[in-house]
Amino acid sequence: MTEFLPGSVWLVGAGPGDPDLLTRRAERLIGEASVIFHDALVGEGVLALARPGTRLVHVGKRSGRHSKDQKTIDRLIVEAALAGERVVRLKGGDPSIFGRATEELEACRAAGVPVRICPGITAASAAAAGIGASLTLRGLARKLTFVTAHARAGEELSLDWDRLADPEATLAVYMGKAAAPAVSANLIEAGLPGDTPCALVENASLPGERHFHTRLDLLPLAARTALGDGPALILIGQAVAGGSNAQEHESAAADASELAFRR
Repeated sequence: MTEFLPGSVWLVGAGPGDPDLLTRRAERLIGEASVIFHDALVGEGVLALARPGTRLVHVGKRSGRHSKDQKTIDRLIVEAALAGERVVRLKGGDPSIFGRATEELEACRAAGVPVRICPGITAASAAAAGIGASLTLRGLARKLTFVTAHARAGEELSLDWDRLADPEATLAVYMGKAAAPAVSANLIEAGLPGDTPCALVENASLPGERHFHTRLDLLPLAARTALGDGPALILIGQAVAGGSNAQEHESAAADASELAFRR
């Protein structure tokens, strides 16, 4: 068992939201922390594992609404550690996947603060589990690619679409709901067939989880009409076509698409 010393920092993966999906180490670290700096998407069930008296500091960034900029978060973490606190930086999913972990690691190391990472289950894994599908598929999906569709305000989404348009891969698009039109258009232009299966998963692993199955050319329509306001992840590729839950959503997808076209 790794000791959590005063004056040290752990970057902890909170997983996709369900406290049952935390690692045992993550649960222990949360329970031993004296201060927790947490993201907006870390659920109340996870935060409830903190011991009484633990200081909970919201530093979340969501949909462009930043409560703290990254440099401020770095400074707060370092200051707390230098003050002798046991610091947990609690991040949704896995800290090393689109979690801005590098900046925080570098800030701690520059200040001489011991820092380590506790991995977590990433949203793509939870989304695939939710639809009853595998992210890879022997003979059809030999690769798995994670990308983020988040771009700074006013900037165009810039990705290597030719490489991403691989019919033998599964593509997981984080924060992809708003960027669905660009994702669809660019992948099709790069050669990925319009009938490539897609799944949208909102609030993966949480009680309000929603699934929607569609195809690449209808992805913008589905993202606009089928989901609510929760965070969503898009899975694209042949592997997601065979999920055990796919069939129950096919008729709903068709109905929603028809309704949206009528509008």
